[in-house]
Amino acid sequence: MKKYVDDFKVIKNERLNHEYVVLTLQHPGKLPPMLPGQFVEVRVDNGPNTFLRRPISIHDIDEENNTMLLLVQEIGEGTQLMCALKEGDTCNMVYPLGNSFAMPDKPRVLLVGGGCGIAPLLFMGRRLKANGIEPQFLLGARTAEGLIALDAFKQLGTVHTTTEDGSVGTKGFVIHHPVMRTQTPDIDQIYTCGPEAMMKVVAKYAGNHNIKCQVSLENHMACGFGACLCCVAETLDGNKCTCTDGPVFDSTYLKW
Repeated sequence: MKKYVDDFKVIKNERLNHEYVVLTLQHPGKLPPMLPGQFVEVRVDNGPNTFLRRPISIHDIDEENNTMLLLVQEIGEGTQLMCALKEGDTCNMVYPLGNSFAMPDKPRVLLVGGGCGIAPLLFMGRRLKANGIEPQFLLGARTAEGLIALDAFKQLGTVHTTTEDGSVGTKGFVIHHPVMRTQTPDIDQIYTCGPEAMMKVVAKYAGNHNIKCQVSLENHMACGFGACLCCVAETLDGNKCTCTDGPVFDSTYLKW
């Protein structure tokens, strides 16, 4: 898929909580084709220590309005500067990068996300619904405040939640939710993104029940083109670059 470098215009900066922001960015012309699971590399301006671009998953796409949504977790200097962008500012991006989630061949689909890992699942859920599949979402967070963008997910399918402190939904991690505890799961395909420990448990559950599972890795990615080799993942065929061979992998292909 062809790559582009463009200046997007910030048309909205929505603060979800103390940690997360959703940026709505408008393309200067017509958005090129993009797929769920792909990511962008954002240039961070005005920071003395932000010479590397920041990899951010594509949260959602509005083709009619030529806009892209990015869910940004405010962690370090780079993401702090991104979260401070104002309406009318410019955001330069290299996009779309990486591979994508594959569409399922059966309709019973569960999308499992934790923390910032929910980001690519909204775009995937929208693509599934457009193809006549109403997915289930299982979203986990530490507390109720960490469960973000729930209204957007509810427009696309059934939403299940877990919180570590039990403030909303099932208490514990996503694997503790009843939908992941049954010995006769009503699921044909799982897509997951989030902390590696969470995805490993989800992948193990999928393997134990003969469910197809695709995982989107959140390895550190500096270049986005496979040149720096800092994002390698160990697979059955040796080390692969997450930014080019991934970020989406079949769970059985990874050496976990």
